[in-house]
Amino acid sequence: MSAKRRRDVPRRPQLRLSSTPTQGSRHDFRLCLFTVCCQYRLLCPLSVQISGRRSGHMSAETHAESSWSDMGRPIGIDLFAGAGGLSLGFEQAGFDIAAAVEIDPIHCATHEFNFPYSHAICASVVELSGSQIRHRANLNQTEIDVVFGGAPCQGFSMIGKRSFDDPRNHLVFHYVRLVRELQPKYCVFENVRGLTLGKHARFLDEIVEALTSGGYDVLLPYRVLNAADFLVPQDRRRLFLIAARRGLPLPDYPQGYARKTTVADAISDLPDADQFDVLRAADSVAAKWHTRSPYARVLRGLEEDHSDFSYRRRFDRDELTCSLRTDHTELSQQRFRDTQHGKTEPVSRFRKLDPSGVCNTLRAGTDSARGAFTSPRPIHPHIPRVITVREAARLHSYPDWFRFHATKWHGFRQIGNSVPPLLGRAIAQQIAAALRSSPVKPSLELKTGDPLLLTFDMSAAARYFAVPRNTIAQRNRKIANDQQTMLRYA
Repeated sequence: MSAKRRRDVPRRPQLRLSSTPTQGSRHDFRLCLFTVCCQYRLLCPLSVQISGRRSGHMSAETHAESSWSDMGRPIGIDLFAGAGGLSLGFEQAGFDIAAAVEIDPIHCATHEFNFPYSHAICASVVELSGSQIRHRANLNQTEIDVVFGGAPCQGFSMIGKRSFDDPRNHLVFHYVRLVRELQPKYCVFENVRGLTLGKHARFLDEIVEALTSGGYDVLLPYRVLNAADFLVPQDRRRLFLIAARRGLPLPDYPQGYARKTTVADAISDLPDADQFDVLRAADSVAAKWHTRSPYARVLRGLEEDHSDFSYRRRFDRDELTCSLRTDHTELSQQRFRDTQHGKTEPVSRFRKLDPSGVCNTLRAGTDSARGAFTSPRPIHPHIPRVITVREAARLHSYPDWFRFHATKWHGFRQIGNSVPPLLGRAIAQQIAAALRSSPVKPSLELKTGDPLLLTFDMSAAARYFAVPRNTIAQRNRKIANDQQTMLRYA
């Protein structure tokens, strides 16, 4: 991005924090946004609003200024939100996501695009207090029903000291601290299943002790759940730990289904991105296609899911999004063709999807500070190429209205780092049952955010959220070759 364009990137409009914006601020934002849209030849809406099908219109400002307790839905706060997999799962179970805390400005922008009614707080949990989150989400003294999130756990050197004392695990400490400050009725901790193994289990014991001393009863034993058991066409196992404020009933961990969703159910209907030249430079294109699988028809918005109590989103069902192409050499394509379904191609180490099976775990790769490597992507079962971001999203149970960053690297990272919404929904339904909440499908339809949010580079996203550009460490090009190889295939 040129220096001129960088100056023209709009700052984030403060529409949700005050009913009377600073004089000229909205005009300045719209003028800057119009300038950037012209430069990038983008046609995008300049307002984020919620339109009622039966009850007129309600703007995002009105939603924010209304008391959350007046909305009639339980309230959740997402910590370490990423693009919003857990946010969506909880919304589908009937919760409103009052706030989502995420340190990465690019992921924060994606969350704001998909959840225009929520308050995306671009900050580190280290720098936030419970009262600050309440203030920024306009919660005041409204009781919070659930806090959920998956803090990164990187330090497991526990010999001779408590693992909470390891500075690499300080984010988990702050997760517990914020739970104790916000005092939700319930909390959900999500993480990698490796925390349950060997010496790492001691770290989980410390989390349980910290929650217990903070006035919470923990549902034990904690559980490792496989997304494939909850209708997600992917073998993905994650640890979940649920706690209830002392005196409240403990929910149960969800039980899976015997039936499975297959790769073919998820992606066989999607048009081949390689047939559209425009997808070499853009991530969306108008297209017509037929969808037969019930799973895919629900994600495309062609059939109703009667256990989904999320807000409807307004979107074009005949637009293929998140489908930027990946070009392969003819030699690579031939190797992909020669690889059998369910097997790993020996040169690239990419796994070829079995249409009658489930996808292997979709991973995020590494962030910019650790080399910016993309994790190996599966090979399409019938086309000699790796899958697109939209195909990965289908395999992760994201609906087609849900958009990711326009670049493949960020898009795959956002999916690989997230909890599949259907798995998140299964957990959230148990919390809703413990709350004795009777969810109802809202009559309101949301208009998603401005597409410009999905195109920001780090500099533009940081400017939009008014945070330092180096909030996320930039790529370190001095990583040793052997470490690069290790990270790439981790």
